[in-house]
Order: sequence, then C-alpha cells, then structure tokens
Amino acid sequence: MEQIVQQIEAYKQEIAAFQPKNAEELEQYRIRFLGTKGLVKSLFGEMKNVPNEQKKEFGQVLNAFKVLAESRYEAFQQLKDEAAGATGQLDLTLPGEPHRLGTRHPISLVRNKAIRIFERLGFTIAEGPEIENDWHNFTALNLAENHPARDMQDTFYVHNNPDWLLRTHTSSVQVRAMEEGKLPIRIICPGRVYRNETISARAHCFFHQIEGLYIAENVSFADLKQTLYYFVQEFFGENFKVRFRPSFFPFTEPSAEMDISCLICGGEGCNVCKHTGWVEILGCGMVHPQVLENCGIDSGKYTGFAFGMGIERLTMLKYQIKDLRLFSENDARFLKQFQGTV
Repeated sequence: MEQIVQQIEAYKQEIAAFQPKNAEELEQYRIRFLGTKGLVKSLFGEMKNVPNEQKKEFGQVLNAFKVLAESRYEAFQQLKDEAAGATGQLDLTLPGEPHRLGTRHPISLVRNKAIRIFERLGFTIAEGPEIENDWHNFTALNLAENHPARDMQDTFYVHNNPDWLLRTHTSSVQVRAMEEGKLPIRIICPGRVYRNETISARAHCFFHQIEGLYIAENVSFADLKQTLYYFVQEFFGENFKVRFRPSFFPFTEPSAEMDISCLICGGEGCNVCKHTGWVEILGCGMVHPQVLENCGIDSGKYTGFAFGMGIERLTMLKYQIKDLRLFSENDARFLKQFQGTV
C-alpha cells in the first residue's frame, strides 16, 4: 500500500504541474487520468489487494486523488469549449439548419373561411375593443343592470363604477356600428370574447365569435333564414339537417337558435352534442326595436337581423374535434395536423 501511496503522490505533482496549451493536450490528460483505462480507475482496482483494516484509509486517499484529477480537468474545460465553438464558426461546408414551416391555427382557418362566405353576401368586417364599457356590452343591448340574462354572460371586470369589463360577445361592435348611423349596415364582427365559465371539453373562459348584423328597410326573418342556410351549406356541405328552435335573447325579437345534425357522431349521440344528435351552432333573431332606438335608429323605418356563432364550435364540427381545450394547449402534435394556407 505504501508503494501505491507514493505513486499517487507522484501523480498529484504531475497534475499540479499540468498546463495544457490546447484542447488536444487536455483530451490526452482526460484519457490518461479519467478515461475508462485511466489511472484513477486502475488505482481503484487495487482496493481488492489492500488489507481490510487499511481499506478505509486507502479509500480516502483514492477519493481525494480522484477529486483532484477531475477538478484540474474541469479548470481547463474552457479550452475544449472554445475549440468546439471556433470549429463551428469556421466550417462553412456544413448544411444550414432548415426552416420549419408552421401551419395556421384551426381557429384561424375556420374564421377566414367563414369571413369569405359572408363577404360573398356583401358583409364587411367590423372590429372593436376587447375591453368594453357596460353600455356597449350590456345596457344598449336591452340588458339592464339587474336583468337575469346577465347571469349567462358573467365575465371579468377590470374596473367598477364605471364598469369596464372583458367583452362577453362581439355584439358590442355592432352597437358601435349602429351608433355611427351610417345606414344600411351589413357587417360581421369576428373576435375573441370572455366569460367566467368552468373549463371543460365544451366550454372555456375565452373563445372566439363571429356575429353578423344587417339593418335596412324591409328586412325580414326570411332574409335571416336564407342568409344562414346559405352559410351552413357553403361551410359544411349538404349532408346534414337543419332546424330552428324558438329561443330568447334580450336584444332580438323574435329569437331563434339554429341547430344542425351532429357531424361528429352522425346524429347517434356523443359528448359534443350531449347525446342528442343535434348541435347548436348559432343564435339569431330580428333586432329588438328598443336596441335600434338605444343606438339612435328609427325602429319605425328600419328593421334588421343579427346572429352570432362560436368559431370553436364550428371548428370542432368541421374537423371532428371532441375537446375544445386542445385549441389553447399549444400542443404541436395537434396543431401540425392542419394545413396552412397562404
């Protein structure tokens, strides 16, 4: 054992005097002392020849030697890193890194398609702020302060008295367009909206809408129905059924909800259609006379219709997606399935 300890002391002096000039000398040092056949591993192999009463003392010596050899190597690691960096900068023959082409988000694909369909009917795009005041989001739309319908549109308030909030629908954009008084009005309002809802496969605290508004003289419910029939046939094709159900919205009268047979289960029943075979895709109706008056439009001369639909709902039906949460999880495995368009 004494002979081995003397060898270790000689190796320690060699390590202390080691001053590499380049990465090649540093690599030779690593192989000599720290490699699989290096001195450190060889010396640890001598442990079996040491008497049991001396193993503890010898083990401490070996561990100290190993730490010294490793720390000396790490002290000059910068030489190796600089050499690798310099090589990478000078080697101009290496092929360049390819640029990965992304794809459009499915929400964007569906929104753009819906916009193109309505543009063929003469609708133009109108946009507005996502942070709204109470008047444009609720009161002007015949939703008084204590109206029970506000409970269905519980949202996130950013300021009280006066109330400023994250808009619950893009109907606020319609109010702003009506207040301008430039008639007739034929607009669609795409955008993101917010509601305080429990996140699930069918609901989220934010989502996207497209709402439409047409105000002119002699506009009827028949105009509304034909507009929506045209849209769903252009968007989904013709292999489905359509139905209108009477409903209630404070800002339209009469009001209806439009359903189509579920394209995911073929009408058999699934979690998306709540096992009914039908999926509601939009709400609609004739603009309430009080809403027209609130916005300075003569309800005795002008009539109009409005509708609103969730883009996520359309996307789920078109691509047969069963969980709405996938749209906002940013999972590349999900997103790369959708083909981008220029």
